[in-house]
Amino acid sequence: MQSDERRAAVRRILEQTDQPVSASALAAQLGVSRQVIVGDVALLRAGGLDVSATPRGYMMKQVTTSLLHQVACRHDAAGMRTELNVMVDHGCTVLDVVVEHPIYGQLTGPLQMSSRYDVEEFLRRCDRSDAKPLSDLTEGIHLHTLACPDEAAFQRVLAALGKLGILLQD
Repeated sequence: MQSDERRAAVRRILEQTDQPVSASALAAQLGVSRQVIVGDVALLRAGGLDVSATPRGYMMKQVTTSLLHQVACRHDAAGMRTELNVMVDHGCTVLDVVVEHPIYGQLTGPLQMSSRYDVEEFLRRCDRSDAKPLSDLTEGIHLHTLACPDEAAFQRVLAALGKLGILLQD
């Protein structure tokens, strides 16, 4: 398979699913190395394809009919599980985490978590990695963009985070 054909296949695979697909899974499916897929995705992005790299793999940016809200939070590493579970337990999808870096400005990490399973998988990857969460750069202060099914779900998230002392308030 030529490189143009392979990139077209990667694009088709990503367009036909609403779940993240890992570089390793794409590599196995297309008979190439993971690094070749990483390069292919970089070239697809450079060509204008709107692909996100989430902790679970690549996915096309989704058009959502959900209400989008941002919530400001602050917690230590031990509070991450609680925070994320509150959000997904109230029916919201945690789209990303955003921090303000003094040199780079806004840094955003796509998450795409909508269930406790997603949260646990993310936390397992954190435990196996030497990397630190983005919120470590800002003494625990960060934003999350949430896709909520309705305003009531968002209000429930705010109330629960407020009770836990995780919601960043004036």
